[in-house]
Amino acid sequence: MDEQPGTPATVEDARFRPGGKDVARLAGVSTATVSRALNSPERVDPQTRRRVLEAAAKLRYVPHGAARSLRSHRSRMIGAVVPSFDYALYARTTSALQQRLDERGYSLVLAEQHYDLNAELRVARQLIQHGVDAFVFVGLDHDPALFALLEDYGRPYVLTWGIDPLYRHPSIGFDNQAATREITRHLLGLGHRRFGLLSAPVPGNDRARARGAGVRQALAEAGLDLPAERVQFAPISLQAAEKAMQRLLALPEPPTAVVATNDVFAVGAMVACRSAGVSIPRDISITGVDNTDLGATQTPGLTSIRTPIVEIGHAAADQIIARLEGLAWEPFQAFPIEVVHRGSTAPPPAASRGTPRGTPPA
Repeated sequence: MDEQPGTPATVEDARFRPGGKDVARLAGVSTATVSRALNSPERVDPQTRRRVLEAAAKLRYVPHGAARSLRSHRSRMIGAVVPSFDYALYARTTSALQQRLDERGYSLVLAEQHYDLNAELRVARQLIQHGVDAFVFVGLDHDPALFALLEDYGRPYVLTWGIDPLYRHPSIGFDNQAATREITRHLLGLGHRRFGLLSAPVPGNDRARARGAGVRQALAEAGLDLPAERVQFAPISLQAAEKAMQRLLALPEPPTAVVATNDVFAVGAMVACRSAGVSIPRDISITGVDNTDLGATQTPGLTSIRTPIVEIGHAAADQIIARLEGLAWEPFQAFPIEVVHRGSTAPPPAASRGTPRGTPPA
């Protein structure tokens, strides 16, 4: 962790920081060449520039630019790096974050990393160079070099949409695995035994990974498994979700219940069912996560998990401000989740009901 709870975050750490001279020495060039390679790369031959960039990366050197003038004056800019601007959920959280920051005289700088942890590291370097005081990140999956960079430059940060299970990094969110575990148990209680899963790809996405694990955990408790052919991964979009659901419906034995790891997937699945003449919930039950208006306004309404979309943004702003201003702060905040029951779930068709392994007939 970058500092202890209740202590202010320093904008510039007092420890040694590599400078242009150190990069020049390691690369075997002059400091002027280092400056040209970093600021005017077209003026340096590719091989020399590569040596300079490799030396800078090895030393974790970030040219400060405007940040040099911030050794005793903060910029009051907070950087938020999200996976994608296309996903409305992150827009709602960052809107809540910006609102709370604005109330206290701070500005928000937004960037996206497209689930690419290397891109996230590059973006963080650039934002530090432009004087950003602190950071808000989404999820728990990050390049270890990111945390080293933030520590080197004394930048407070908080992870959101999850709680670090090892309590290494300040984090605000909820138990993603518990969310889908609970909604899967709801479907099991209705009598479903043949499940499908619609999920975002899991590389660089701990939320998708945890939500898939929650489904599998609940099924395992009931003596059931989740065959690979009933798991479909897709980008987060209605069109991609519709196509993924079409693949599930085309199976010789399609699922009678589908757990989607967010409401976008769930609504895309509902669209596919309507096009195929599959009745919801008579023929199939569908659930989502996040309890958005998109799902609530469907017919039938989507059974979903309410997650703390706005609360996360407010809490992240409060923590970052407290740390920058030397106030007491809580490093870990976990919000509750709840199942919101609507019309998209019901008992399965009688012919599809079965008994889980190890469970005696009623």
